[in-house]
Amino acid sequence: MKIISWNVNGLRSVCRKGFLEWLTKSDADIICLQEIKAGEEQLPFALTKPTNHHTYFNSAATKGYGGVAVYSRDEPLNVKRRVGFKRFDSEGRMLQLEYNNLILVNLYLPHGGRGKEKLAYKLKSYNFLLSYLTGLKEKKVVLAGDFNVAHREVDLARPQQNKDNIMFTDEERQKIDLLIGLGFADSFRQFNQEGGNYTWWPYGNNARERNIGWRIDYIFTSKTLTPKLKTAKIYSTIAASDHCPIGVAF
Repeated sequence: MKIISWNVNGLRSVCRKGFLEWLTKSDADIICLQEIKAGEEQLPFALTKPTNHHTYFNSAATKGYGGVAVYSRDEPLNVKRRVGFKRFDSEGRMLQLEYNNLILVNLYLPHGGRGKEKLAYKLKSYNFLLSYLTGLKEKKVVLAGDFNVAHREVDLARPQQNKDNIMFTDEERQKIDLLIGLGFADSFRQFNQEGGNYTWWPYGNNARERNIGWRIDYIFTSKTLTPKLKTAKIYSTIAASDHCPIGVAF
């Protein structure tokens, strides 16, 4: 089984840059997308009904903002779109698909604001998520998405300059510690402990070309599923968004 996650920063935007061709070539069983920035009714038919995939959307109440989607070869038994936190849920930040032997949770966690004006909301969202995941931790679970946190210094190019900046505050990093404490493993770090592996690059100053980036997109696996991991990858050469796709295989 192959699962890919990608913050596309606008699904219609990446569609103009070859998304549908990439979808076919990816050969993934499940593709999780974040920040689709559109309601299902705003998307062309080719994006909502692609060949060989079932599609599921959870769009934000505010159009042009947030939202997540899943493309799945197999039809799930059940689909959920809420964690029980009204503001978080209204922004289309979660899709959970349940299969016979797997629970997939696609997530787009809040950024927190460049001036930390939404940090309290971000931390509260993590608290709700952690409480929600406590009930799933003993099952075979994959958490995929944009978590908007660089967990360790090795996960960003300039840790000292960003020591107290959003996405790298102690409070945010501790939420990833708590997630791992529940038994979820950072799949990429099961295979690679090196720096220089990033999933998001700021616009401007040739940050991507210079690899001045952050690893803020993750696929976490529950303890019953982690031993089945075969590979975990970052597809850094795919540049249709300011994020790149990440993937795992079981």
